[in-house]
Amino acid sequence: MVVAALALVVATVATLARAEADDLVKLDAWFTRLSHAKRKTTHLHFYFHDTLSGRNPTAVRVAKSTMTEKSPTLFGVVNMIDDPLTKGPEPESPLGFYGSVGLESTALHMNMNLVFTTPEYNGSTLSILGHNPALETFREMPVVGGTGVFRLASGVVTAKTYFLNLTTGDAVVEYKVIVLHY
Repeated sequence: MVVAALALVVATVATLARAEADDLVKLDAWFTRLSHAKRKTTHLHFYFHDTLSGRNPTAVRVAKSTMTEKSPTLFGVVNMIDDPLTKGPEPESPLGFYGSVGLESTALHMNMNLVFTTPEYNGSTLSILGHNPALETFREMPVVGGTGVFRLASGVVTAKTYFLNLTTGDAVVEYKVIVLHY
C-alpha cells in the first residue's frame, strides 16, 4: 500500500516536472518555490550493456587520433553509445559518448545522459561527466545534473565491471547511483 502510494506520488511529480518544463512561467514558479523545498535522495541500481561487436552494436567508433592504432590504451578513440540499461546483468532483463583518454593506462572520459523510460521516471534524465579508469575494479564518477524528476540533480555513480570480453570490447557494467534532487 505504501509502495503504491509512493509510486503514485513519484509519477505525479514526474508528470508535473515535465509539464513545467514546457511552460516558462511554470518553470519560473518551480524555481521560486525551490527555497522551501527539501532535497530528496534517490538510489538507483542497473546494468549498462556496452556492445561493440556483432550485428547490432550499441557503441560505435566515430573518431580516432593518428596514434590510436599504435596505442595499447586506444588513446584518442571516441565512441558514440546508445547502451541499454537493465535491472539485471542479462540483456533481456541511454545516450552519450565516451573517449579513451589515458596514455599510460586504459581510462575513459564519460559523457552520458541516462534517459529513463520506466513509468516512475519516464522522460527524466541524469547527466554523468567524468574520468572512468575502466580496468579498475571500482570507479566513481559525478552526476552533474538532471531533468524531470531529477531536476538540479547532483550525486555520484559507482561502476563495477560485471563482464568484459577483451577480444571484442563488449562489456556489462554494474552502476549504482546516489543522487540528490528536488
